[in-house]
Amino acid sequence: MDAIREVERYLDNHRDELLEALKELLSIPSISALSEHRGDVRRAAEWIAHRLTSAGFEHVELMETGGHPLVYADWLHAEGKPTVLVYGHYDVQPVDPLELWTSPPFTPTIRDHQLYARGASDDKGPTFLHIAVLSAMLKVHGELPVNVKFCIEGEEEIGSAHLHAFLEQTRDQFAADLILISDTTMVGPNQPAVVYGLRGLAAAQIDVRTAASDLHSGLYGGAVPNAARAVAEIVASFHRPDGSVAVEGFYDRVRPLTEAEREEFAKLGHEEEALKQALALSDLWGEPGYTALERMCARPTLEVNGIWGGFQGEGTKTVIPCEAHAKLTCRLVPDQDPQEILDLVEQHVQRHAPKGAKVTFIRQDGGRPYVAPYDHPALQLAASAYEHAYGTKAVFTRMGGSIPVVETFSQLLKIPVVMMGFSLNDENFHAPNEHFSLDNFDKGLRTLAYYYHELPSAWNQH
Repeated sequence: MDAIREVERYLDNHRDELLEALKELLSIPSISALSEHRGDVRRAAEWIAHRLTSAGFEHVELMETGGHPLVYADWLHAEGKPTVLVYGHYDVQPVDPLELWTSPPFTPTIRDHQLYARGASDDKGPTFLHIAVLSAMLKVHGELPVNVKFCIEGEEEIGSAHLHAFLEQTRDQFAADLILISDTTMVGPNQPAVVYGLRGLAAAQIDVRTAASDLHSGLYGGAVPNAARAVAEIVASFHRPDGSVAVEGFYDRVRPLTEAEREEFAKLGHEEEALKQALALSDLWGEPGYTALERMCARPTLEVNGIWGGFQGEGTKTVIPCEAHAKLTCRLVPDQDPQEILDLVEQHVQRHAPKGAKVTFIRQDGGRPYVAPYDHPALQLAASAYEHAYGTKAVFTRMGGSIPVVETFSQLLKIPVVMMGFSLNDENFHAPNEHFSLDNFDKGLRTLAYYYHELPSAWNQH
């Protein structure tokens, strides 16, 4: 334990310096979805590469993927010890609507022991924790207790569009014994969680076209199809009144929750009334027969993310719109396949297309669900590491979000994926005023220092 304490003391003594370094990274607007920020995305990759080089990591490289670059680095001198592949991402979501930010999204600001900036919680902050801890170990001891490879990508927020094909071509370079990811959430402010399952993702856009152009509602109203009404009718057909998904075959391959899993969810003590109050809701909604927590983490969904068409400016414009659109995402669970689900949704859309409406179904991002065996020593060590830093036993749970690369790593490299997150569900990732708890910044450093130091001993139990 002395070796861990030495690293922890170093991290404590350099805490302000580390926080300033994270602020530097957060100030770079690395928005992967917007072409005007392509240069900023590369600048963030270069910042990370420089940081890794300065810390003493080797073979640091910006690897070209066909899209935004991936940062690779390694340290492979721990003979006979396991190799950890550390995954994270340095790209961030767009910041709209900008007017809802209390402070500018790329001017990192501390308020009430929270660090506010786009990417603070998802995923620059948690990724930086790994860089900081491993760099401290090299500084203090001159070596690492394990072998390490970094895979820090710049396209996670756009579905890791090029990563799967890239990893297929370079899998030998990324070969490891386990993957460590901190892009998941904790259950609560002092309740760490080892995530052993993620939902998959299938996304699409529906484009509806009727007439050749918008039409005057006085001259043509009552005689021609309305694209906005048509898309609304399609969207309304996706769910039954009880909240279940009405797409034929949608649930056919869903792996049921086991009684043991449902018991674990029940132990989390999730209060649905508190959830309603926190979200300012009068009621909850969704598939019957499951708790809200089960529906959010371990059941499949079909959501409408956006719907638009026709006149949206101030005042009135009496037109019948000729086109309208909707964006959809499905969160998937084992054993649902993204392409099969999109097939079913497309067939449903075409069956429910109103007369006079031409519907185009455009497939977008996808990713398979993932579930790991949580009795693996590497996952059990994660719980011990959390307890060391937080003084609280970690829970094992699934997360409702999707990290498509997890399934990619699992399928290509055939190794366990350990997900240790330090973010909280209410930290507004993907929304205005994203923030990261400085308490979790500090405890996250201690958690990871323990994990890396103790991993060789735990691995020997495998």
